[in-house]
Amino acid sequence: MEIITGVERRRRWSLEEKLRIVAETEQPGSGIAEIARRYEISRGLLWNWRSQVRRGVLRPDPPPVFLPVRTISEPANGRDAKHMAPSAVSEAEQVTGSRIEITLPDGTSVKVGHDVGLTMLRRVMTVLRR
Repeated sequence: MEIITGVERRRRWSLEEKLRIVAETEQPGSGIAEIARRYEISRGLLWNWRSQVRRGVLRPDPPPVFLPVRTISEPANGRDAKHMAPSAVSEAEQVTGSRIEITLPDGTSVKVGHDVGLTMLRRVMTVLRR
């Protein structure tokens, strides 16, 4: 008879750990089974990680870089700022709240008002980076 005393817990591997373990499998003379045993993971999981690395699903985050940022305010009359003359936009910037536009390296951009919370902005940016 087997008595179960608690919930089995799975180890959560960080991205860096996964990449390091997969890199070990690419060394000459290394064996998948031996590496899987060393880290107490299944060979199938290790093969999945290797496959994800090849497909580009598992990849290191790019190093952070500074990007140019230009802040603009919402126009007072609600018209789109792109259709306004530069002088009209400057006047509108003095009157209303601000927002930012974030443009990612792939050209995707998002405009965010000052009232958007940090948690929501993180969620949006995570989705856009996929």
